[in-house]
Amino acid sequence: STAKIPRRSFHFVVPCTDATLRLPAHDTSMRKRPNVHILWLKTELLHPLDKGGRIRTYQMLRHLVREHRITYLTLDDGQRDANAIQSAKEYCSDLICIPARTARRGTPRFYWQLARNLASSLPYSVGKYRSSSMEREITRLTRPGSVDLVVCDFLFPAVNMPTQVPIPMLLFQHNVEAMIWHRHAAVATNPLRRGYMHRQWRRMHAFERDQCRRFDHVVAVSPEDVAWFANAYGVRSLSHVPTGVDTDYFRPSYAVPSDPHNIVFTGSMDWLPNEDAVGHFADAVLPRITTAFPTATFSIVGRNPSPSVVALGHKHAAIHVTGTVADVRPYLERARVFVVPLRIGGGTRLKIFEAMAMEKAIVTTSVGAEGLPVHDGEHLLIADTPAAFADAVLRLLRDPPYATALGARAAALVRSRFGWQHAAEKFTEICLRTVNPSLPFDARTLVHTS
Repeated sequence: STAKIPRRSFHFVVPCTDATLRLPAHDTSMRKRPNVHILWLKTELLHPLDKGGRIRTYQMLRHLVREHRITYLTLDDGQRDANAIQSAKEYCSDLICIPARTARRGTPRFYWQLARNLASSLPYSVGKYRSSSMEREITRLTRPGSVDLVVCDFLFPAVNMPTQVPIPMLLFQHNVEAMIWHRHAAVATNPLRRGYMHRQWRRMHAFERDQCRRFDHVVAVSPEDVAWFANAYGVRSLSHVPTGVDTDYFRPSYAVPSDPHNIVFTGSMDWLPNEDAVGHFADAVLPRITTAFPTATFSIVGRNPSPSVVALGHKHAAIHVTGTVADVRPYLERARVFVVPLRIGGGTRLKIFEAMAMEKAIVTTSVGAEGLPVHDGEHLLIADTPAAFADAVLRLLRDPPYATALGARAAALVRSRFGWQHAAEKFTEICLRTVNPSLPFDARTLVHTS
């Protein structure tokens, strides 16, 4: 459908008509596919590309918009990056922003919302995105003859989906959200916090299960997540797209001086699983390392570090908290070891593929490596207790040739198999088949349906 979508004057609307001019030439293999109009639902703009979910979404959209019309409908709390609107031309044809208010963590309004959520059936991380304006706009945009497909990117915009949507709907699940909250509850030591996390888990499980069943198709990011949605939620139509990495961008320059004593973690430091990971590493793992290797240092690199993360840099002399950086690659290249001490999470970790592409020796927990086709001892080291994790890091610090060989094998794997092009092509194929199930398709794309 190429019908003109009427505008409403009180919404901030940006036409991105020159999107394809800023993208690579069209893939000729896509030209026989029908052009479709996709309504893409999101709770944020994508730039800066400093979070795994944003990066994955960006790569899917920049491929889709070459051949198809993308109307990107998002909430906008006014805290976006200065170039976020202009940069949207890279991944959408039309942009509609709905004004929204979200409370920053640690503010009085944030705690007031947490308290008010106690009486809600929705988990807090979903309820905070409730917007009657967004629901009305979705209703308007999905009238017959307007768009061909609705893609709900992450679970959270689904809270604004109207009761009846007369066109096909696809849910893009970057994580199993309930699993994240279940793991939060499992590692919480404070009884009140554990009780709160348990309640959030139960609410998220119910909401996620119901929403997954509601959509015509669910796309996950790993075979493990597909199995979860099928077995725990009874979802009947499922696919997965692999995790990818920009192997041209993430490549060593060999111009950054190496620090043979440095350990690094990268990630959004306003995400609770990352906050838990670096806190656990600093308290339970790093002291074991510095006792045996006193010159070891630990760099925490990522946007918006919480007060508890900032405090780690004051508490431990060996820790450096950078805050937001323009480019993580120099920090990756400088370090001897990249660590992923995650205890909480879902989906897959793009940060591991980025480190692999940078030829880094990696130590991760099993949770950190979930959903990735990597093998312990071949592409990285996997350790799940503080003692084992510390021993693995020490092995890499003490044996540079071994660390170099591990990083080289990791880089060879991602460069040969996990560029973003393949993942984006699979996602496009899934979208087209959701619109028209009779289309011919690659049988490897659809992994589960009944």
